[in-house]
Amino acid sequence: MLSRTADHLFWMSRYIERAENTARMLDVNVQTSLLPQSAESAELGWQGVLSISELTAPYAQRYKTVNPRDVTEFMVRDERNPSSILSCLKAARENARAVRGTLTTEVWETTNQTWLEFNRLLADGLLTRDPSALFEWVKFRSHLSRGVTVGTMLQDEAFHFLRIGSFLERADNTARLLDVKFHALKGDFHAAEAAAGLLPHDEAAPETDDSEYDFYHWSSLLRSVSGFEVYRKVYRNVIQPEKVAELLILRPDMPRSLAACMNGVLENLKLVANDQSTDTLRRAGRLQAELAYSRIDEILATGLHAYLTQFLDRVSDLGMGISRDFLVSH
Repeated sequence: MLSRTADHLFWMSRYIERAENTARMLDVNVQTSLLPQSAESAELGWQGVLSISELTAPYAQRYKTVNPRDVTEFMVRDERNPSSILSCLKAARENARAVRGTLTTEVWETTNQTWLEFNRLLADGLLTRDPSALFEWVKFRSHLSRGVTVGTMLQDEAFHFLRIGSFLERADNTARLLDVKFHALKGDFHAAEAAAGLLPHDEAAPETDDSEYDFYHWSSLLRSVSGFEVYRKVYRNVIQPEKVAELLILRPDMPRSLAACMNGVLENLKLVANDQSTDTLRRAGRLQAELAYSRIDEILATGLHAYLTQFLDRVSDLGMGISRDFLVSH
């Protein structure tokens, strides 16, 4: 396959996944903002959305304060923001159009229709009227795109590059979401670490009576990755921070976990491997194996933030390796 074609397919799927992930983050923040909370807590939540996407500095250049209306506008429809939903859907459509002949009619029409319909919904004022409805629509269109891809594409190299892009983008987003949200809820998390014997009890945050408030915030994190019902089915108990971390990092049967994403990356990478990709394949295999054989208490003992930061660096390195081996002509 031509590296240019592989590049368009890889980035088409990454942009669709990124649009969905942005919609998930924003929807959770909109829902959380409806809970009783201080103005400071609310602002921290919206700052977290910008931090996850590494957009704090670009946002500050255009807006004076962090507030729900401006952050939502910036993350949904600002064409100057390359990670906004509008920019992602536009980029996905442009990449799809460049390799129109490689895609099935259904995949192309789904991608094109998503772009056209999204612009119509923005023009109709749905973002202002009912932002959650718009975010649900974006998530649904991403699900539809994946379903049409799996259901109609020949499972050749084109298909595998689409899947690699999706899994790599999802792994990156889940790690960022975990890192930012756990940091924001670190008081509860330290208490959980102490209870698990990972910290001295006197280092834990003091007991509070905000258990209902905490429940909604931890459950919102799970809902942002469609993991609330999955958590209930797997653990059958109250939401505990260390169990949330285990579910979203190590469970291979949780679709948006780091382990599941890396399983998907490695599986598809093996199927397109070439003479140049040996080292990239080795690094992907090593990262996948570490997730397969790690334990959550070991990860927490060494520090979740440090672990996730290293994971993000390795995923970024993996993306550059894939670009070097397959997507860039030499």
